[in-house]
Amino acid sequence: MKIITIIGARPQFIKAAVVSRAIRLRSDAITELIVHTGQHFDSNMSDIFFEELDIPKPHFHLGVGGGSHGQNTGRMLEKIEEVLLQEKPDFVLVYGDTDSTLAGTLAAVKLHIPVAHVEAGLRSFNRKMPEEINRILTDHASEVLFTPTLTAVKNLNNEGIDTSKIKQVGDVMYDAALYYGTKVEQNNALLKNLEIESKKYALVTLHRAENVDDKDRLTSIFKGLGEYNNQIILPLHPRTKKMIESFGIVIPSNIKIIDPIGYLDMILLEKHAAFIATDSGGVQKEAYFHKVPCITMRDQTEWVELVEHGVNILTGADTNAIIDALTKVKNVNPALFEEPLYGNGTTGIAIVEALIQNK
Repeated sequence: MKIITIIGARPQFIKAAVVSRAIRLRSDAITELIVHTGQHFDSNMSDIFFEELDIPKPHFHLGVGGGSHGQNTGRMLEKIEEVLLQEKPDFVLVYGDTDSTLAGTLAAVKLHIPVAHVEAGLRSFNRKMPEEINRILTDHASEVLFTPTLTAVKNLNNEGIDTSKIKQVGDVMYDAALYYGTKVEQNNALLKNLEIESKKYALVTLHRAENVDDKDRLTSIFKGLGEYNNQIILPLHPRTKKMIESFGIVIPSNIKIIDPIGYLDMILLEKHAAFIATDSGGVQKEAYFHKVPCITMRDQTEWVELVEHGVNILTGADTNAIIDALTKVKNVNPALFEEPLYGNGTTGIAIVEALIQNK
């Protein structure tokens, strides 16, 4: 059985690495070719990136990126189609909600190649987000839908998707958190270099356009974070840095800006943080995986079960809500992190076995 995996952003490589490791364990029954669309050019994706994270290098690099959503999706669609016609896979595997995900899905279904979607069923219910449209279209075109949570299953059921196509397998990122979480403790020099102590700082990530492109929202967020009475570490995304400078925003004195960091360093900072404040989807889950309370500075989240479970506080960009959350986050019950909301860490194996059975 031959599978072609379509990915285009660094987080997707990390997710795909989980499944690729499981595929290698079943090389008797399944082979994989990886296609990197080039959607996100990332200078950190060097040979070291692949070696440190034990990620297979792409077999095809399409070099598409840097354009608008429409331009990228159209160019990817054309180039992915060429690969599919050449390789004739039994399945196309896509991840998440990027333009690469949608392009891979469209190219496959138009050639009558079945699509398997990892992270199916996620919904923010905000159709102004391009990711939301990508998710919905991909789910409705897929033959196999691998859901990370029961909430995701419910969303697909509500949209009338054939239940026989839905496979509740857990979250590949939990597999990744367990795998890489052990690796990062082998070298925790970063904490010493940053002059911070475990559980005596907060970690913040901030990059979404809805926040950083809006002066009022960005100002409000920093005003709220400025009320935290301890050190905050903020790896500064280039987009956020640009807008801070453009808007002339003064960073509060308790926030220590550092350069963007790699995935392993990010995991280390997550694991040792007192809490995490973020507008990222993936970081919300990673906080839970590493048993760290989270504040989400967005108006909606795809990971509603974390909010309902009491380990994630949704604040939007409201200063007072953020300040209030700074108190609440200290009182999150550690026992809440023991419930397996995202599977048992064997999602990659479950996905591969399901694919083999669906041949």
